[in-house]
Parts: sequence; C-alpha cells; structure tokens
Amino acid sequence: MKFAVTTASGNLGSSIIKHLKTVKDNANIIGIARTPEKAAFLDVEIRKGDYNSKDQFMEALKGVDVLILISGMDHPDKRIGQHRNVIEAAKENGVKKIVYTSIMGFEKGTGFSPVVSSNRQTEEDIRNSGMQWAIGRNGIYIEPDVEYIETYKNEGKIVNSAGEGKCGYTTRAELAEAYFNLAIKEEFNGKTVNLFGPKITQKELADGLNKVFGLQLDYEAVSVEDYTNARIKALGDFLGSVIGGIYEGINKGAFDEESQFEEVTGRPHISLVEMIESIK
Repeated sequence: MKFAVTTASGNLGSSIIKHLKTVKDNANIIGIARTPEKAAFLDVEIRKGDYNSKDQFMEALKGVDVLILISGMDHPDKRIGQHRNVIEAAKENGVKKIVYTSIMGFEKGTGFSPVVSSNRQTEEDIRNSGMQWAIGRNGIYIEPDVEYIETYKNEGKIVNSAGEGKCGYTTRAELAEAYFNLAIKEEFNGKTVNLFGPKITQKELADGLNKVFGLQLDYEAVSVEDYTNARIKALGDFLGSVIGGIYEGINKGAFDEESQFEEVTGRPHISLVEMIESIK
C-alpha cells in the first residue's frame, strides 16, 4: 500500500512522513511538494504537486492508495478550489482513501472563521468524493508558543485576548501519529474526529512554560479588538486577523470541545509539560 502526503516540506507534512518512515518501508511513502528539492531531506520519493495545478496532481498521485491531504495555507477564498484540484485528481487516479487535516473553530463570528469555513467546505467535498475518507480537526499547535519564548521572557508575560477560555493544544508529532492511524484503521472510515491534548487556559500555558524554562511569566488578558489590531500592525491584515481570530475563538469556546485523540491512537495524548519539553 502506497501512502502519499502533500506539502511534504512543511512542518506537519514532514512530521507525518517522518512518522510513516518508522512504521512503513520508504518505498511505500511518497511526499508531494510544490518545490520538491525542499523536501529532499526526507529521503523518500518526492513528486511535484502545486495545489493550483490539477495536472501536477494527476501525475503525483499515480499508484497512490492512501492520500493524506494537508490543508493549504493560501487565502481562504483560494483554498477550496486548490483542495478540489487534489481531490479530483485523487479520485481520477483511483486513490482508495483520503485523509484530511482540518481544523477546530467556529465557522462564523471570529477573524479565524473564514479559514474554518473553507476547511468545512473541503470536508464536505471529501465526504462527497466517492472515496473512503477520514477527517481530523486539529487543535492549536503548541510549537509557536515555545518558539516565541524569548519574546515572552523579554516581556515577562503572555498577552492575548483568550481570557479564561480553554484551548486544546497539540504538537505536530502527536498529530503525525494520529493521522497515520486515521489512514490505516478502517474503523475510522467515514468519521470526523477532534485531535488535541490537554484543554488549558492561557494562565495554565504560562505555568507550563514557567515550569519547563524556569521562568515567572504572568498572563495578561486584553480585549479582542486591541489584540487583533496589534497583530494586524505586526503581521499585516490577513495573518494578523487570523491570529487575532484564533484567540478570539479561544475566548468564545471554539477550541473547548472533546478530543478523540486517545480513541484514534490507542494512548493518551502527552501532557502540556511533555509537549513543551519535546520541542524546546
């Protein structure tokens, strides 16, 4: 059985391929990347595939049995068509099963909602594709908070608009194992599952970072408007609105749902401290 993973050079795609390599022969793993040379480090077959080109995916998906489709990073109004290029090429190539990496969140009411809504449309397109399918909805990656630790250290605090909202966090390595299981286990065919670990507040996140890094960070809640405006000023309209919208969603409970991670993988998700330690 041949597995293919899109955006192989990206963080999640490469993590999934690295996990596949621990349980499958390299000969049965195909990475697909817009710029194949950027994925050469994975030491598996890499094929060219740009989400904007169905023709490229018609070639890239030849001989593939199971496709793990990583959600694209383009503007939401472009993603639906890009993902359809891949879904249509998979169906026409006789791919047996497609696994999609979707996202938690509200479809309306936050600056992150356009991204969530585009993911929901792709989920629907996959359900209607005629192929076997499984869909995971990711929690929030912990990696950016660890990567941001020097800024937190300099400021002495975490500042955002999440307030007392709880959020299910995860790591790309944990997700890699979950998506492998979704790919190989038939009992998850036709199911949509949430994938994340501990649901925590931002104060609890600060406590976890403090424990691992030996810091004394506080958490300061600010308004959604103030935080979003600050992110837009720092990152630009699109990305700033997305980041602001994620924390607005946390505040409103968009990431405070039940996770099926243990059901999918057969083990509990690692703890907050274990997540931080695994990537610090």
